[in-house]
Amino acid sequence: MSLDDKFSPVRTAIYEIVGNFFKKIAESFGYPENPGMPTIYELPNSVYARVQFLESLPRHKTYWPPVQTPETLFEMIFGPTPKLDPIPRYIYETKEEGFYNFYIENYKNIFFLPDWLSEFIQVRFNICLDITVLEVIREVLFIGLVIYTQMVVLRIAISWLIYINPFTIPWCYLAAAVDWTEDVLQGILPSILGVNVTGTIFLGIIGAIGDSLNHLVFTMPFLPSEGEETKLLINQEIKDVLVFHYLPIPWYRHPIPNEIREFWYSERPDILEYMQKAYKELGIKLLPDRIINQDLVQFLKNQHLIGQTNNINDFISTEILSKGNFFPDNFDLVESILRNI
Repeated sequence: MSLDDKFSPVRTAIYEIVGNFFKKIAESFGYPENPGMPTIYELPNSVYARVQFLESLPRHKTYWPPVQTPETLFEMIFGPTPKLDPIPRYIYETKEEGFYNFYIENYKNIFFLPDWLSEFIQVRFNICLDITVLEVIREVLFIGLVIYTQMVVLRIAISWLIYINPFTIPWCYLAAAVDWTEDVLQGILPSILGVNVTGTIFLGIIGAIGDSLNHLVFTMPFLPSEGEETKLLINQEIKDVLVFHYLPIPWYRHPIPNEIREFWYSERPDILEYMQKAYKELGIKLLPDRIINQDLVQFLKNQHLIGQTNNINDFISTEILSKGNFFPDNFDLVESILRNI
């Protein structure tokens, strides 16, 4: 007879004693008539379907630190530059949807800038179609986090080498760049078995931030909330995608940047023609400023207004001014032209 068989009756007796103990406690609360708290709340069908859809999405798989794939002899010796693995945008043009449409594959761990921040960047910094600046900032931040991670790893390694004084040159510069994290976290995170784990925790935080840059998608000139979930056939496979198409909301709320309108007028009249036909009822300014100004000056000349007065109120009735429907986008321009005649 094995040792397990000898202790089997004892084990069974302990199970029965513990079971009877909990049953007595449960009977005082109405067991078995009282079923207790429900294990899960019933969700509405729409919410449940949404949760199921999000759970079914794939994950955008990346690695931290990034996988090194040297392509030259220099990179084999000194190591390649860390590279992002962002989610690509696929741009397409159609006669129905316009010229600035794009779609991205939908992932479970994808995220975007807030709508207000995306709109602020487009309006204040005039970053709409060319997002190279944002891509460069993200890549610089990514490389900086990778380099700082290596500095933290080196600092941890030095702390285990007792024959190296980390407060002598040149190690003191490394200690100054990294030790502040220990001062911040050590009062929050206790040591485990006498080992300081703040460096490990900080490496995890840096890794989470750095890897999240791979999943960040810039949606300019659209707002992130404009993405429409649909399915497309990609490489003979049905995939969930987010489509951004038609007229971007920032171009409706705010004037389209003049350089874009100038590009349409000078180099891509087909885009200008499409925009004028598709969105003529929205009252969006589509011509470049120089053309609008020329037309406005010519209009004033035709009305024999130039040279007669320098006050717009002298030739426009109070009723029209109160309605604000006379050249609403160029009202200040009319006044400046008359003032400088």
